Amino acid sequence: MGSFHNGYFTDYLILRPDKVTLFDLIHLLHTGDIKENSAIDCPEQTPHIDQLKRRWLLFVSLTVQMILLKLKKPIAMFGWMVERWMNLYYANGDSIFVLFKNFLSGNLTFPDDKSANYKSTIGLLDTRIDLDKNIKPGDGKYHAALSIMAAKFAYENKESIKSAVRDHWKMEFLEYYNCWNEFEGDHSTQAFIFCDKPVDAELVVVAFCGTKPFNAIQWCTDFDFSWYAIPGMGKIHGGFLKALGLQKNTGLPEQIHQENDKPIAYYVIREKLRAVLDKNKNAKFLVTGHSLGGALAILFPSILALHKEGDLLKKLDGIYTFGQPRVGNAEFGSFVKRSLDTEKLYFRYVYSNDIVPRVPYDDKALMFKHFGKCLYYNVFYRGKVLNEEPNKNYFALWTLVPKLFTVTIELIRSFVIRYKKGPDYREGGLLRIARIVALVLPGLTPHGPQDYNNSTRLGNLVVPSDAEND
Repeated sequence: MGSFHNGYFTDYLILRPDKVTLFDLIHLLHTGDIKENSAIDCPEQTPHIDQLKRRWLLFVSLTVQMILLKLKKPIAMFGWMVERWMNLYYANGDSIFVLFKNFLSGNLTFPDDKSANYKSTIGLLDTRIDLDKNIKPGDGKYHAALSIMAAKFAYENKESIKSAVRDHWKMEFLEYYNCWNEFEGDHSTQAFIFCDKPVDAELVVVAFCGTKPFNAIQWCTDFDFSWYAIPGMGKIHGGFLKALGLQKNTGLPEQIHQENDKPIAYYVIREKLRAVLDKNKNAKFLVTGHSLGGALAILFPSILALHKEGDLLKKLDGIYTFGQPRVGNAEFGSFVKRSLDTEKLYFRYVYSNDIVPRVPYDDKALMFKHFGKCLYYNVFYRGKVLNEEPNKNYFALWTLVPKLFTVTIELIRSFVIRYKKGPDYREGGLLRIARIVALVLPGLTPHGPQDYNNSTRLGNLVVPSDAEND
């Protein structure tokens, strides 16, 4: 971490679950001397952490991440098997009988994981491809409904995205990005861009990929409490900065040299946006993402503001995030609100008991905070505009019974909603299995795209100004 002592970052706290030992965890809880802890990087002048609660939260974060890293390969293998099996099932008639018949006759169809027909785990949980035909351009719900579909498809492969945009949405696919994360040494950030029509476009959409269900590294990012302090901007979650394009030696400079095979998300997307908006003078753009993608969706225009990209930001027409974790501290929230007019542009959707918007913690021991209005939807897809989602830190014991009641309703609803709302709302077998698992882990299933998609289609909110503040 010494490379950050160049004046760009002088204040930071980075958790290193890859280096943590049992001694480090005990040492953290007992002394709070984080300068001498090999699992934590921080400046030399960082004081001891006197608050036991804060030490405990760092302990929990390191422990959860350590476990996830240890289980990285079996989790990935299990996810690979689930994804392959479900794609095999859908490719052979969406029927176990057809699948068995094709197997016996030697006509079994094996899906190619790079083809347009292959679905990611997220795509298998919410199988919808078409936009809601009842929500037209110009409707108050249109941007939100388009954004959640784009955020959902950001999990898919390039060919699947192109097919959805061109063949189903009748729009213009522009680019797909598989971006480099210097800290992970891998292409771990995906995004794509499309616009509403090939000539004289009026709307451009940037969609960031979120946390993949069986990617332990990305779940580590969501549960990481690391941060960097950017001068004039505030403290920001370290994992999200790295995913967007943080560099080891220079931070996030205004300009950067990139290798062709290692595109950096913030910079390649910014340049593409400039080109598209220069070509389409009347166009505006939306930024969207689900989960980790939601964090990147709010962070991207925030860095544009830091770099004083006024011409680009004049074209910003909305930031739509779904199940977004907390990104930074109160100072960061104040910076974004000053820079982006969040009352009109920032729409943060939270469904029911989704655990991810409630992490990292917001309390006196940690500094992560949401900002702007929360569009909160309950289990019946009834929405309210709130300053903060209910049970903001999730793990309060008194909420356990209501959570179990809610997941029971969700499980029952999965069998009846298609008959009440139509075939577009049918839930498949994988999602129903997940709903059953939610009886034990009630915060994970509500994080999936299905209920966010339903909220934008069936919910009563249009935009915050149309709703009664609560």
